[in-house]
Amino acid sequence: MSNWTEYLASHGARFHIDEATQVEDFGRALGAAELADGFVASVTDLGLISVAGLDAASFLHNQLTNDVEHLAPGEARLAGYCTPKGRLLGSFLMWRDAEAIYLQLPRALQAPLQKRLSMYVLRAKAKLADATQDPANEAVIGIGGGKGEAALREQFGTLPVAPYATVAGDAGTVIRVADAFGAPRYLWLASAERASAALPALKEALALGGNQAWNLASIHAGVPQVTASTQEQFVPQMINLELLGGVNFKKGCYPGQEIVARSQYLGKLKRRTALATIDNAAAQAGQEVFSTADPDQPCGMVVNAAANGAGGADALIEMKLAALEEDVHLGAASGAKVRFLPMPYPLDALDL
Repeated sequence: MSNWTEYLASHGARFHIDEATQVEDFGRALGAAELADGFVASVTDLGLISVAGLDAASFLHNQLTNDVEHLAPGEARLAGYCTPKGRLLGSFLMWRDAEAIYLQLPRALQAPLQKRLSMYVLRAKAKLADATQDPANEAVIGIGGGKGEAALREQFGTLPVAPYATVAGDAGTVIRVADAFGAPRYLWLASAERASAALPALKEALALGGNQAWNLASIHAGVPQVTASTQEQFVPQMINLELLGGVNFKKGCYPGQEIVARSQYLGKLKRRTALATIDNAAAQAGQEVFSTADPDQPCGMVVNAAANGAGGADALIEMKLAALEEDVHLGAASGAKVRFLPMPYPLDALDL
């Protein structure tokens, strides 16, 4: 265990192991009302790749769906990494400082995608490394909800003023990500020592959770994450990545670029990712959903899911838009009921 995990355990955190990702999670499942009020979560299922060197930005620019060459310190962006067929192998939150560019992604995908990217460095002056356990990133804390901003400000001072902005200082790095429940959300990367000093005050002011809480908040923010169960299932537009600023259609080539561009302008099938609640707390990414109007063919796939603290799960589901008005169920037309909820941003129809 890391020093941060050891600290949490020594202060009464109840851990369990997620067998799918082999990472520690703790605490009870938080519901949407608690997240909206204010929460702090120890996030242990995210990995971090650092890319350093004179050619780091140009190398990544040629590999990812977003503009990396113009990514400035103080700014964060979403990006995807595709196969030559335009299917997503991974999705990242990326930012940079004076030393490197950082790619945050599910820990289960960090090692294989780092290895795959490294194969294409060739003569570029760029070096990829696992930064997950670096002292400055040892603890990853998610904070959000109505009370979250004030609680974090007590610990960090100046915070990013807009989504996808970053602030770095002696206390670590804070990244403001997409808002959820009408309130800002932040990821704070810090040393175990700094995070340990801050946690008592944070959990006094906010509901305390773990990966479930952070993942549920991300789902309600409408921000998808490619996981091991959904690799190579989606082109970026299927999971709304370009609606979230994660695809730049004016940049140069990258793997799958031609197909992604063609999907944007010349595709045929109307599909998007929608927010839903499911009457099954065990719903998982990669499961298919079915409409009773056409029970023999899946009409979509779960992109991400998290227990909602109310006996079910909330999820982002990649769907045929036409099926959003139909009777949809998990796993089969007779499975758990799927109910669609309003998204936090408009779902512009695309011919995909």
